[in-house]
Amino acid sequence: MSSDMSNAIRQLVQDKGISEELVIKSIEDGLIAAYKRKFGTSDNAIVRFDDTFTEVTIFAKKKIVEIVEDPVQEIALIDALEYNKECEIGDELLIEINPKEFDRTAVQSARQKYRQRLKEIQKDTMFSEFKEKAGEMIIGYYQRERNGNIYVDLGKVEGVLPKKYQSPREVYHLNDRIKAMIYEVNKNSSGLQIILSRTHTDFVCRIFELEVPEIYDRTVEIFKIVREPGYRTKIAVYSNRDDVDPVGACVGLKGVRIQAIVKELEGEKIDILKYDPDPRIFIKNALSPAEVKDVVILDESKKQALVIVADTNFALAIGKQGLNVRLANKLVDWNIDVKTESQFNEMDINVETKRAVSALFSDTFEEISNIAELPGIPPHIVKVLHDNKIELIEDIVSMKKGELEKLKGFSEEDIKTIMAIIEENVEIVEEDRASSSSDTKETEPDATTVETEPQNAAPHEEAEETYECPECGSLVNPSMTSCPNCSIGLSFEEIEEEE
Repeated sequence: MSSDMSNAIRQLVQDKGISEELVIKSIEDGLIAAYKRKFGTSDNAIVRFDDTFTEVTIFAKKKIVEIVEDPVQEIALIDALEYNKECEIGDELLIEINPKEFDRTAVQSARQKYRQRLKEIQKDTMFSEFKEKAGEMIIGYYQRERNGNIYVDLGKVEGVLPKKYQSPREVYHLNDRIKAMIYEVNKNSSGLQIILSRTHTDFVCRIFELEVPEIYDRTVEIFKIVREPGYRTKIAVYSNRDDVDPVGACVGLKGVRIQAIVKELEGEKIDILKYDPDPRIFIKNALSPAEVKDVVILDESKKQALVIVADTNFALAIGKQGLNVRLANKLVDWNIDVKTESQFNEMDINVETKRAVSALFSDTFEEISNIAELPGIPPHIVKVLHDNKIELIEDIVSMKKGELEKLKGFSEEDIKTIMAIIEENVEIVEEDRASSSSDTKETEPDATTVETEPQNAAPHEEAEETYECPECGSLVNPSMTSCPNCSIGLSFEEIEEEE
């Protein structure tokens, strides 16, 4: 073998990005393939390199016998003595094979095996490298287009940007620079397939991480992104520090940061809004840039809300072909119905809706059930609980500390925070229902509700106890003789607390 072999190995390592051990293994496989082609088997073939990898030798391991039956794997004692005068019958002898003895067919087989092995190693190496980069941003150059799919030169390998993952705004030409996200990495018989994307929400997330340092270092975090590629993106953000405005950090001084992001997205509109655990405020923010008058929660369990806007803001709230309200629906994960003030006044709203409207302006106690509505609840705690499928206050109240510690992503500090918030703001109230008899009165628990006092409520004297009308559900109190809503007669009996 040539003494320049070590230089060739180093060159392969440098050019192909393959480890030295794998290159040596591919050379070994090629020589064994040539041996097998020449002698019909490779079971007794042994390949050895010297310490500097400048020389390689192939040996045939043969057993010393008295009468040779298989000349490929056996050698007569008289012939073996020529190699080693101390050998005996039964010993094994390594006999060097001169590669020049290989015929043209054997050499061709070795070359083919070497190339095939080298190609497989290179494919496996590239697959491992790019598999770890899935979800990351990468820059390449436009090479060609076929059936709408764009093939991108990524340096060591070629990527494909499928038509369905291209923004409808974008047009590319030969050698144009393309920034995209590695969406998927596959290995098949034809080679390595790297699928790129410019339409997924993660692509927008990666751009924000590049342009906004506060997002990269997690001072500001992205709660959720929804997108209609090429038209509009809505992104909800929140800050982990009170002194950092999440929206202002994303916009940048004089809009420098957001302008760079819009430019990268070829002019796509981007709405950056602040996430709020209160669904009313979050829904109001989500309909940006429209100005919302009021948000009415129609059905919290079904996540249905009514949004009231000025007559002049209706088109802006809905958006072109309903795009703005459709993205807002996805962002907050609520069913939003937008109405103008005049439309709302003409609506025949039911008792539940009236109660919801009344609750908007209540300055006493507000009944809530969702963890996200708790005053002062950090957004990251809401997200962790949501990921663990815990959204109701009654669920977290019923859990023990040991169960909280087992929640994925929940730290000891988070547990202290949520317990302090619940202790400060939440009161478990049992409403008693009296059942009278001839001589005694008994009470039994009827329902458990969670109530919190608004943080902005002004100091007031102890409020008069209120109840629900048995007919229509409106709020009534003991001073009333009839329901103000349905006019049914009312009678309040004093309920004695059970000893």
